[in-house]
Amino acid sequence: MTASASDLELSPPERLAVLYAPRAFQALWEGFLLLDRRLADAAREGRDPLMIQLRLAWWRDRFDQSVAQWPQGEPLLAMLHPWDAERAALRGIVDGWEARVVGEDGGAELGRARIEAVCALARLSGIEADQGVRQAAAEWLGIDPAGPRVPVLPGKMRPLAILRGMALREAAGRPGGPLRDFLAILRLGLLGR
Repeated sequence: MTASASDLELSPPERLAVLYAPRAFQALWEGFLLLDRRLADAAREGRDPLMIQLRLAWWRDRFDQSVAQWPQGEPLLAMLHPWDAERAALRGIVDGWEARVVGEDGGAELGRARIEAVCALARLSGIEADQGVRQAAAEWLGIDPAGPRVPVLPGKMRPLAILRGMALREAAGRPGGPLRDFLAILRLGLLGR
């Protein structure tokens, strides 16, 4: 896994999930998760809404440009270079965070944008973004926790299987702790469910 591209770090389960992606796709996952954390930090409650919009506008402007036009020196942008063909999905996450802050949709647009970003990540990994990927993403994000049973995801999407599985464990109130979480991640990583 590459060095962190921001002051924000992935959680231990997220770091382990990223490691279960094939090496060629780990940076895609890490960049996606770090971007969402960076945007969440920019849009956190208590900040001036105008300042939030200015911060988000900077990211929106970047994703409206090709990666060749992105400024140098921002490690997270460098990590997101492989997303060039799917920049619209990243822009959607920015728009979703803005809608959550200044809109009244309760985060619905952000949820849809995150699901679309996971589908874009699947396409970048050479996987069809089918209903199983969409459902797994929705369950991970807590959008549709009672959906139909998701089939085992392809190996390239193993991080999604882990993130989904851990979110469902938490939603079900299963006892956690570092050792139990590690064992659950190990099972999800090896079996995909």
